[in-house]
Amino acid sequence: MPAERPDPAALLIHGPAEPVVPLVLDSPHSGCVFPVDFGSVLSEFDLREDEDAFIDELYRPASERGVPLIAAQFPRTYVDANRHRGDIDLELIEGGRWPYEYVPSGKAALGKALLWRTLDDGRPIYDRKLSVDEVQRRIERFHAPYHQALIDRIEATHARFGASWHINCHSMNAVAGPQGEGGQGSSRADFVVGDRDGTTCDAGFTELVRSILAGMGYDVRVNDPYKGVELVRAYSDPARGRMSLQLEINKRLYMDERARAKHAGFATLQKNLMTLIDTLVDELGPRVRR
Repeated sequence: MPAERPDPAALLIHGPAEPVVPLVLDSPHSGCVFPVDFGSVLSEFDLREDEDAFIDELYRPASERGVPLIAAQFPRTYVDANRHRGDIDLELIEGGRWPYEYVPSGKAALGKALLWRTLDDGRPIYDRKLSVDEVQRRIERFHAPYHQALIDRIEATHARFGASWHINCHSMNAVAGPQGEGGQGSSRADFVVGDRDGTTCDAGFTELVRSILAGMGYDVRVNDPYKGVELVRAYSDPARGRMSLQLEINKRLYMDERARAKHAGFATLQKNLMTLIDTLVDELGPRVRR
């Protein structure tokens, strides 16, 4: 299925232009096209350290099944699509003041707010402060179009079927780093399903995803240690049939983390993910209006 390009610098949308199934996928952290105005002191290799490498590629065959996949093209270290646009780290801003909507979270203390200040190991990304205008340009050119594309797909799906299910797709390191959830050195499960403690989708959908993956032999945890962040929080409303779920995949299942290259497990994992998608589409079909 050809990719739609509302802004080639910001995102790709793979899949049909109109909803044909009640499921939407998005991959906010797999982008690796570096804008020329980044101005970081680190190499692109270092800046891709926390990238959800190959996640968009893993899920891309879903578009041939009628499931849209929204994929960011920009790196999360440039501007993080999985943050509120007001989640500003004042330590990174010239003058230490932000004149627009300001919605800080605990991520700023880690250097990982809307615009990252440091990597996981504490290395600074910049040797300078960023101007308000520079930050606003990143928001308007990259962050806002990504969010709008996701909103549009969810709303169109809900309008077509009377309900929508959204999976926010991520990957995680096999072992937690210095700032990793669960504590440095802790080993990750194969998958972590996150619904922000039952607030972003009904328990039945969470259990459906968990049980399908567990039935394939995977170790699956729920909300441990990842619960979901902005993209599942902002666009979910279970009471009105808008379900959002975060799904984290352990990188060791499909890639060599040190070399940042796919290994032989990639094909097996992709096949199993498409089994998950096919099963979800079959299960969700009877729940919606036609």
